[in-house]
Amino acid sequence: MQKIKVLIVDDHTLVRDGIRALLALAADIEVIGEASNGKEALEKVKKLAPDVVLMDLVIPVVSGLEATRRIRKRFPGTKVLVLTQYEDREYIVPVIEAGARGFISKRAAFSELASAIQAVSQGDSFLSPTAAAAVVEECQQKATLERKKEPYQCLTDKEREVLKLVAEGHTAKEIADMLVISLRTVEAHKTSLMKKLNIHNKTDL
Repeated sequence: MQKIKVLIVDDHTLVRDGIRALLALAADIEVIGEASNGKEALEKVKKLAPDVVLMDLVIPVVSGLEATRRIRKRFPGTKVLVLTQYEDREYIVPVIEAGARGFISKRAAFSELASAIQAVSQGDSFLSPTAAAAVVEECQQKATLERKKEPYQCLTDKEREVLKLVAEGHTAKEIADMLVISLRTVEAHKTSLMKKLNIHNKTDL
């Protein structure tokens, strides 16, 4: 059985020793090296070609985020699995965007860590519940922002009413009567609609 080659990146010797001891219990995982900072991690990836890098985020010289970005670019065959104590959204989303295949907390059980390593080594993704929630929230917020950028979303309720009636073929006077507003107000709404929708004449509107 071919073992999954793992490089541990953490600036605390005790943490690296603990992870190494735990991973020694997994029959299909082999720790082939360690690094205490991002620069050393990049050198070890180049030299050892690990299948998976267990990457802490807050490390000296080159941060875990930047090291992940460089590994993704220079060594696409190596997968990065972030293993950190930081579970805030501002840590999770950027490192996933930088190319990490997974994100797991140092509070996770050994069985979860082993499963995460196995998953990312096969090209799958692995996110802890906290990380998954952060990614979902980020996607939803981005979708909301994109919708807000759409011209129609910028219209007021009254402008939408006027636009609907214009589309149905009603005249300005008919619209004024139906909405109980003045003819001048209808024309003002039309002008605003044309501006917001980037329409240059009333026929196009």
